[in-house]
Amino acid sequence: MKILLTGATGYIGKRLLPVLLEQGHEVICCVRDQNRFPNGGIYKHHNISLFEIDFLKGTNPAEFNQPIDVAYYLIDSMSSKRDNPGFHNDSPAINFVSLIKKTTAKQIIYLGSLTNHPATTLSCSKNSIEIILENSGIPVTSFKAEIIVGSGSANFEIIRDLVELLPVMIAPRWINTKNQPIAIRNVLEYLSGVALKNETYGKCYEIGGPDILSFKEMLHQFAEVRGMKRYIFSVPLNAPRFSSYWVNLITSTSFRLARQLVDSMKNDVIPKTNDLNQLLNIQLISYRDAVKLAFQRIEQNNVVSSWKDSLVSSYEDNSLLEHVKIPTKGCYRDRRKIEITTSVDQVLNNMWSIGGERGWYYGNWLWDIRGHLDKLSGGVGLRRGRTNTDSIHTGDTLDFWRVLAADKPNKRLLLYAEMKLPGEAWLEFKIIQKSGKPFLQQIATFRPVGVAGRLYWYAEYPFHLFIFRGMAKNLISFKNSSRAGEFQ
Repeated sequence: MKILLTGATGYIGKRLLPVLLEQGHEVICCVRDQNRFPNGGIYKHHNISLFEIDFLKGTNPAEFNQPIDVAYYLIDSMSSKRDNPGFHNDSPAINFVSLIKKTTAKQIIYLGSLTNHPATTLSCSKNSIEIILENSGIPVTSFKAEIIVGSGSANFEIIRDLVELLPVMIAPRWINTKNQPIAIRNVLEYLSGVALKNETYGKCYEIGGPDILSFKEMLHQFAEVRGMKRYIFSVPLNAPRFSSYWVNLITSTSFRLARQLVDSMKNDVIPKTNDLNQLLNIQLISYRDAVKLAFQRIEQNNVVSSWKDSLVSSYEDNSLLEHVKIPTKGCYRDRRKIEITTSVDQVLNNMWSIGGERGWYYGNWLWDIRGHLDKLSGGVGLRRGRTNTDSIHTGDTLDFWRVLAADKPNKRLLLYAEMKLPGEAWLEFKIIQKSGKPFLQQIATFRPVGVAGRLYWYAEYPFHLFIFRGMAKNLISFKNSSRAGEFQ
């Protein structure tokens, strides 16, 4: 079977791709930027091909002339630039349809969120995206899910942060609303299982796991899996905006996703029952077991994808391509060039292990303070960490940085700051040769906006002097990966 997969670098798309390959399918991955697509391991599979296209900007159907059987629409409209007056949330779906209806596709498979209605009226009502997809004339199979439980999923990470950080919680009444969380493994089984199944054409399925739980019960069960005792109390208030700020401040999530979670908890959201799991022979996984499976992935350092690596985890929507070229005019720079007297491979591995638990190689406590200040000002803070401890790909997050380029063969790592700043900032690491000797070149670039930006740079300059100097020196000298907390 030949499959077109949109959202191939997103949370669901990255998980679905290996499943489709294991089933023997040929997969054409649609990506906005080929540089964001991983270039190792399973991503070099002979049954994968890439097609670069930005569904936000429109398509040229003539550019795509490959025969396909099934197309997955997994584009997250939240990753768009909503601040653009010309943008409409339905634009990617419209452009997708203009492309797909010219192909030989026999089925479109779509995954969306459950409509947030009171339980008495909850139904698989069509949203505007589904209507647009159906107008293609190609049969559509739709899925609606609310809370997806898996390593790296937004809801999983929010619950994890709340449980692990707060022994006692006093929360609004929305914490008692009911939901039906579903394991990511079951979601993937549903998505892959309905491909070219005629009996699923034109149908919408609300999917959930076997447990109906309140958010409070999910927190308690999560704590039990982690061997923790937590005390949770609710008060008779909803306060959605305050709750969103609170969730954003305590957890690694962005305010936008925190608000989305709180809004989804206003009413019970229980999927309608269906027999699809019997049709596809799917064994539904309990919430408790889904949490255990997620931690197995984390402990094995085998998290395939994370919500944090999506652009929706940024405090504003950024296109990576806009920042790849570092500006030269009107910028301040801190340059460091140090000869590598140790192993070049070790220094390269240190570059690729920066951030997260390893930290930033010098003054981690100062980085922590900067992260807390960023959170208080509505930024992303440091709690996003990194998805894996020893691998980086273009588009990944590293605390409050975004990876713009992760070119290991050419020994270059380029980061773009997503913290709240009166300007824009880049941090570049590169191993270069000079007079036949290897050097680590580290350049911090800041492009200020207005007087506030210039004042910010000069206020931070004394700290930059020893932070950036210490970071460059330790990147060269650091050898033992077990000493992750040494640079406090």
